[in-house]
Amino acid sequence: MSRRPKLIATDLDGTIVQHNGTISTRTIDVFTRAHAMGIHIFFVTGRPPRWMDEIRDAFGFGSAICANGAMLYDLQTGTVTQEWMISQEDQIEIAHRLRPAMPGVSFAVEAHDYYYREKSYTPRWDVGLDNVGVLKIEDVIKDPALKMLARCSGGELTSDQMLAIATRELDALATVTHSNSRDSLLEISALGISKGATLSVVASRLKIDASECVSFGDNPNDFSMLRWCGRSFAMADGHPEGFSHASGIAPACADDGVAEVLEKLLELPA
Repeated sequence: MSRRPKLIATDLDGTIVQHNGTISTRTIDVFTRAHAMGIHIFFVTGRPPRWMDEIRDAFGFGSAICANGAMLYDLQTGTVTQEWMISQEDQIEIAHRLRPAMPGVSFAVEAHDYYYREKSYTPRWDVGLDNVGVLKIEDVIKDPALKMLARCSGGELTSDQMLAIATRELDALATVTHSNSRDSLLEISALGISKGATLSVVASRLKIDASECVSFGDNPNDFSMLRWCGRSFAMADGHPEGFSHASGIAPACADDGVAEVLEKLLELPA
């Protein structure tokens, strides 16, 4: 007989956070019910911690895995508890390998307390955080970083095309993914770091097996997490390859797909 999960891991944007930035009351209610049952809740996201206040305010519970697995973040106290960083040397090597392989590419780097970009990198979310920019990202790479971002600001390549190139060029150097097929943007982490890898670490610390976990996601940065969990659901309106990495399909984010699935899972015996 199927059992109620002991751990729920969910992506945010496009999964439980709708495309207009809202979270439905139905979604908050079902997660609140799961939390009250003693189920561990992990919000697993590509977001940096500076974008997590709205999640804390909406739910008031749960733990966070940020930056595609590069950070464990205490959502309630606003403190970083563990990080897996890209070294200064590897950041520079990443830029050197991708420039000749990817026409029009530009870079940004971020940690939990800073964000720098090249002048040619057009930001969409952190507009105003770095208004100046630098000519080459190597000029500001002085410390380890949580994430490098590679963008084709002119739309020269799609995110999927960029991912194919970068996966080849950065083999054995870094982990590459993306979270938006329409944005011509890659997210680059230290080698071996992913949502799934970090989720496996925290579940092991809680003595919870993969078979006792359920996850939800919509884009390639979620695929490692979908593959790792015993039960996983790709969003019906997500990346078309998501279905091959998950054990099930959840209705679209706009239709409260995660809430619909969880309402059924919470009816199962413990």
